[in-house]
Amino acid sequence: MSALTEAKTFTGTKLVYQADLPFDEVLRRFHAQVGHADIPTLARLAVETPDEQAYAREIEARFVGKSGFMLFSEIDHGGWIARFGIRRHAIRLIYGNPLIAITMIREDISAGLFVPVEMLVLDTPDGGTTLSYVQPSSLIAMDRENSALRTAAEALDAKVAALVSTILDS
Repeated sequence: MSALTEAKTFTGTKLVYQADLPFDEVLRRFHAQVGHADIPTLARLAVETPDEQAYAREIEARFVGKSGFMLFSEIDHGGWIARFGIRRHAIRLIYGNPLIAITMIREDISAGLFVPVEMLVLDTPDGGTTLSYVQPSSLIAMDRENSALRTAAEALDAKVAALVSTILDS
């Protein structure tokens, strides 16, 4: 028999950026900053490499983009919401880096619920773009007493903010 053992309410911080850039340009800039990988390949590589250092070297060499991140999945909501009369470009990007994730998961394995991170890119009626995400530390470091976890999560915040800045200000 299974039973619910915990229900925790928490608040995340959603950050929303408006840009005059066209939707396709924002996506192009995102893709120029990230590498590409899939989870099964990363898991297989973890088995095939002899140790942490070799795994890290392979990840860095093969998958990590200029931003320090890699794209795991791109969900095109715009592709299916049109069926329901919503004519918008809407793409959810799931990206991260296992070498960054481990800095938090080592401190609290439940941080794995919130990494990799996500970003939503939407077109706007005026031809611009909205880019939004939930600040990682607001989800990962709910337990403010774990300073090592908070520090690692805030480092991820800074990396995500730098990626957004590069995309929108290039």
